[in-house]
Amino acid sequence: MADTITLPVVNLAGEKTGTIALSKEVFGIADKNEQAVHDAVVTQQANARQMTAKTKKRHEVAGGGKKPWRQKGTGRARAGSSRSPLWVGGGKIFGPDGNQNYTVYQNKKAHALALKTVLSQKAIKGLIVVDSLALKSISTKAFAKDLTAIKAEGKTLVIVPEKNDKLVKSAQNIASVTLRAVNDISVYDVLDATNIVISKDDVKTLEGGLQ
Repeated sequence: MADTITLPVVNLAGEKTGTIALSKEVFGIADKNEQAVHDAVVTQQANARQMTAKTKKRHEVAGGGKKPWRQKGTGRARAGSSRSPLWVGGGKIFGPDGNQNYTVYQNKKAHALALKTVLSQKAIKGLIVVDSLALKSISTKAFAKDLTAIKAEGKTLVIVPEKNDKLVKSAQNIASVTLRAVNDISVYDVLDATNIVISKDDVKTLEGGLQ
């Protein structure tokens, strides 16, 4: 159909088992929409910042209760306290106080557009749809072999089906693999991955959430 794109479906042995039709509205966007993608990444990274930076103001620095020297007659500049920001070890004037807020917002439509844009880029090269991610047993070595079989080389984003402990425990020690739930995929995750491995059921779930 004109409003869909077709991608191959493979099993974990790398054998083609069929095809899947996906909406062009989600996986076939031709426009780059660079501003929306940029804003989505900035929003995620800003909101992930920890607001723990803290410096001491003048009233929080220890000591400095006594005037360092008399006001006149010493030849030195007048000084009232060693807590002064001009002194080494004194308080900071405009340093972070631990209450700073780095929160950035992006509206839902713009975020959805950004996610659909980067998914469309991966649909051209890098989106690997498998018929199932159900593993027979927990084995990092076996799953690494599966990734090689389906040609998921380099940084790989694996979309974890619900309640799949065998997959999580098999993949979590592979340095090149990032695990995400289908409802927890970010624009940055997609951009940072060379390949995305997702089951045919989850790719339909993802598609439905973005239409």
